[in-house]
Amino acid sequence: MKSFVPVAAFAMIAAVPATAQVTSPGAFVAAAGASDLYEKTSSQLVLQSTRDPKVRSFAQMMVRDHNQSTAMVKAAAARAGVRSAPPKLMPAQAQMVADLRRASGADRDRAYVTQQRTAHDQALALHQGYAANGTAAPLKAAAAKIAPVVQHHIEMLSSM
Repeated sequence: MKSFVPVAAFAMIAAVPATAQVTSPGAFVAAAGASDLYEKTSSQLVLQSTRDPKVRSFAQMMVRDHNQSTAMVKAAAARAGVRSAPPKLMPAQAQMVADLRRASGADRDRAYVTQQRTAHDQALALHQGYAANGTAAPLKAAAAKIAPVVQHHIEMLSSM
């Protein structure tokens, strides 16, 4: 199979500036929840098939770290009095998961890494933006703690 970059990945890149401007606490919680859900879902999917030890290790870390960030945002939302629906993938994220499901072997691994770069750029913009401009102090603090973790993930992806 040929290597490919899913079209949905480009759609997520285009969404980064808009995501960075999220100011409503509810919108931040929804976007952070969707981001974590995508990271966990895509990582669990690739863990079912990858034979690459670097991809496997990274995907395991994604599940662990994004479970933690989900818990942090949920707790901060509760402290801020923000109610939110359970996380739901955005259409571009759902498309990327579908793209991963269709790929296999090394092509799936390559698509996963490409998607992770895109998703992490978006997540970093989201958390940095809310940490700087958010209106709910507990959520701003959570975003400020999560952003360096996302930055670390981006650094790891640069070597993959």
